[in-house]
Amino acid sequence: LTRRSALALGAASAAVLAEARAKAAQGAATPSGPITALPGHQLAGMIAARQVSAVEVMSAYLDRIERLNPKVNAVIALQDRAGLLKQAAAADAAVKAGAALGPLHGLPHAVKDLSAVAGLPFTLGSPIFKDQIAAADGLMVERLRKAGVVFIGKTNSPEFGLGSHTFNPVWGTTRNPWDLTRSAGGSTGGGAVALALDLVPLADGSDYGGSLRNPAGWNSVFGLRPSLGRVPNDTQDDWLVSMGVAGPMARNAADLALLFSVQAGFDPRRPMMLDGGGDAFRAIRPEAMKGKRIGWAGDLGGAVPYEPGVLETCRKALVRFEDMGAVVEDAVPDFPVEQAWQAFVKLRHWQQGGNLLAFYRDPAKRALLKEAALWEVEGGLALSAFDVNAWSAVRSGWSRAVAGLFRRYDYWVMPSSQLFPFPAEWTYPKDIAGRQMRTYHEWMMATCLVTLTGCPTVAVPAGFGPAGLPIGLQIAAPVHADGECLAVAAAWEAVSGDILKRRPVLA
Repeated sequence: LTRRSALALGAASAAVLAEARAKAAQGAATPSGPITALPGHQLAGMIAARQVSAVEVMSAYLDRIERLNPKVNAVIALQDRAGLLKQAAAADAAVKAGAALGPLHGLPHAVKDLSAVAGLPFTLGSPIFKDQIAAADGLMVERLRKAGVVFIGKTNSPEFGLGSHTFNPVWGTTRNPWDLTRSAGGSTGGGAVALALDLVPLADGSDYGGSLRNPAGWNSVFGLRPSLGRVPNDTQDDWLVSMGVAGPMARNAADLALLFSVQAGFDPRRPMMLDGGGDAFRAIRPEAMKGKRIGWAGDLGGAVPYEPGVLETCRKALVRFEDMGAVVEDAVPDFPVEQAWQAFVKLRHWQQGGNLLAFYRDPAKRALLKEAALWEVEGGLALSAFDVNAWSAVRSGWSRAVAGLFRRYDYWVMPSSQLFPFPAEWTYPKDIAGRQMRTYHEWMMATCLVTLTGCPTVAVPAGFGPAGLPIGLQIAAPVHADGECLAVAAAWEAVSGDILKRRPVLA
């Protein structure tokens, strides 16, 4: 911008802010209900069409955060209200001036605290970084900024994202809005809760062992684990690709597709990324399910334990697809499940332990690491390069076995978690259905086994268990079939209004 145009934009921002405040004082209503209840894609369109101002949107969300967030601790590092309203006014001024707008222009957004946002706290939930302020945006955050969001703060995550239960010594515990005594899941627990309570219109997250899928299921929202290489990650290594991915979470399939279209696309700074941009994912039509074949994993032949009620709730939910003409059959890969699980454990030691090794080697920082972090590093130290190669071969055997299922089935489905939300005071469940958990993450074996395949997987709300707590389905498609995941999520949404209309106790 030239100095003259910048001054003009500033003056316009002030005028827009004054106009919005006047409308708010008069009790101005939005065309179709409370602002915070509107789908994100609709809200973005309304801002661009000047049917509602970004200032009104920001005010509505901040009011809701002020009222509900103290009860759940989902949004952290919330920025100053006056400053956020000023940024929203600038977004309105850009609309009024006819500037080119991004697809998320003017929407409030809180980024998961495992990604850097310039000028905002970047703690990763660790006391090592409790005072850290990000100097620059991460790769995915760059895309959000370019798309036009206004960053309001961060969403809570476990320390370094380890464990599917959102608590850490910096920000505390995020609680489930369906039952405040229960876990929100994780590691994208803050984002999932913020969506469930309409504290944000969209939420970004990441997923290694289930971090977009488990919290989506436990909060009755949608989450997409993309294919490897679809969304750029901030990683130490450009060539040995991590099993962790970044992806979207949303309250409906259209919003999920919109956010994913912004996140996805090739970046030359990450040479192992897939070619192509993200725009192709923006307009997704519901999958026609008649004649589709769905493989139901169940408990993988007894290899994966489930709390009573989980399998029953999820299998019953699949009747919706059968009513649409799909065929559902039991489908278990022809491969030893325990061997695949051990491959996940060992490869995660190598990848996640490697990320934490520098802290482990510093005695002062090692003392600040939680038990799970120490365990990952020490497990990695016990591996040789040949061990990593051997376990990677096991992973390949498992992924080929699952790929074999897709020669018969269009989708492969299992629950998004092995149990319903557990008490928030627990570190992790020590047993499921009488079976002792050997690690802090074995209770997520079902999602970890899907991670090993590299398949894109969408989590959709499946319903509620005997105690009224939510659970989800994870629906996997063949490698690189991310669009099919979005399409099947849209098909699911179309026949699941009874599930989706249920609201958390706080809402």
